[in-house]
Amino acid sequence: MSVSTAAADQTLCAPLPVLGRDVLVPLVTGGEVTYAALDYAASAPALQRVWDDVAAYAPYYGSVHRGAGYLSQLSTDLFENSRATVAEFLGCRESDQVVFTRSTTDSLNLLAAALPTDCQVFVFETEHHASLLPWRDAEVTYLNAPRTPAQAVETLERALADREPYGPALVCVTGASNVTGELWPVRELAAAAHAHGARIVLDAAQLAPHHPLDIDELDVDWVAFSGHKLYAPFGSGVLAGRADWLQAAEPYLAGGGASRKVARRGDGGVDVEWHTTAARHEAGSPNVIGVYSIAAACKALTEAGFDSLVEREQGLVTKVREGLAEVGAVRVLSLFGDDAPRVGVISFVVDGWNSSHFAAALSAEYGIGVRDGLFCAHPLVRTLLGSDAQDPGECGAPEAEPGERSLNAIRVSFGAGTPDEHVERFVGAVKELVRQGAQWNYRTEDGRCVPDRDFVNASALQAAGRARIMP
Repeated sequence: MSVSTAAADQTLCAPLPVLGRDVLVPLVTGGEVTYAALDYAASAPALQRVWDDVAAYAPYYGSVHRGAGYLSQLSTDLFENSRATVAEFLGCRESDQVVFTRSTTDSLNLLAAALPTDCQVFVFETEHHASLLPWRDAEVTYLNAPRTPAQAVETLERALADREPYGPALVCVTGASNVTGELWPVRELAAAAHAHGARIVLDAAQLAPHHPLDIDELDVDWVAFSGHKLYAPFGSGVLAGRADWLQAAEPYLAGGGASRKVARRGDGGVDVEWHTTAARHEAGSPNVIGVYSIAAACKALTEAGFDSLVEREQGLVTKVREGLAEVGAVRVLSLFGDDAPRVGVISFVVDGWNSSHFAAALSAEYGIGVRDGLFCAHPLVRTLLGSDAQDPGECGAPEAEPGERSLNAIRVSFGAGTPDEHVERFVGAVKELVRQGAQWNYRTEDGRCVPDRDFVNASALQAAGRARIMP
């Protein structure tokens, strides 16, 4: 059984079509402009191809693994074929399992629940909170931020060699930073982990949308990622990798679908035989729409060709970095230095600006959506900004007034669906804001910096015999 899918007629030298590419948004200064979505690292817009594939399937939606009817059988086939598609996309080994979850965070919490007794966890302070925080029932060693890839490997090797007792261990590491975009030495870290009897899980939330990924080649034990960063909405994620710890663990959720057999005992209780397949950790009715959207995104990216996608994205990275380098007040955040390979994720601060104020002005006056805050990576951003752990600051920085320096940063991120014009508008807007200031007044409301609807900066508008950079 199969469902027809959208044709993959995508021009490789152009951005891939995404939903929202023609959305107009209002400007506080008047008029409208096409929205420039430059917050891909939070959630990437859905590929048009993914949306069309899901729409083609939607009339055939049915229960999975539950029904004898045609639509249930078709949906079950679609669900399991999606599992095979994801396994192929990730380069899974034959014995690996692909478990569908809600997100990267959910995937890593699932793995945390499956750790063997007395397992120690090693994680760099540079990780996203999804990787930093799930290990609540384990002994965790938090490693200081390295300043080179080689230092990352050396730090991990020392920590693993010195662990007491020398028992089971897990390393959790990102493939690409959600703050700096820098690529981590995953293959080398995996080799170090295995040399010291440890396993490694790769947080690929920021890597999978930007680079081809091969579990076998990288020699990692597990990979976790989210659909919503891979141009696939609808709330699904993936944990893929070795089956043994997952099979030995209690089901992540107890319920239908995870159980093979349930029977009453003579004493009045129940005996349960749990599945040993991925279904063991997929209790309840699965999110077949979300799962299928991930598979559709994997197919779309593979068919578009990662070589072309990476080449084009690197051109956008260069354009943004070179543009920001021309603004003396801008400081780009980096762990590994300017020459480090990176994906389309760049964070920076602007001298004399509250980062929330700057991001609000980009949105309200230029129609550009970026992220401000600590990016759910508080220890890393604090390290990059040179702050003490006790310094005040949080996402949105509600205690800082517009114009006042705050302990947060601005992040611009982009990918396969980003037009050149969006990054060109962004660079021009940064230069204009730094040179001439905001045209509008802003205030803090519910922890966010927002335009003051009752104010217009008349002097700035008069100074504006300036050319607007919006289309």
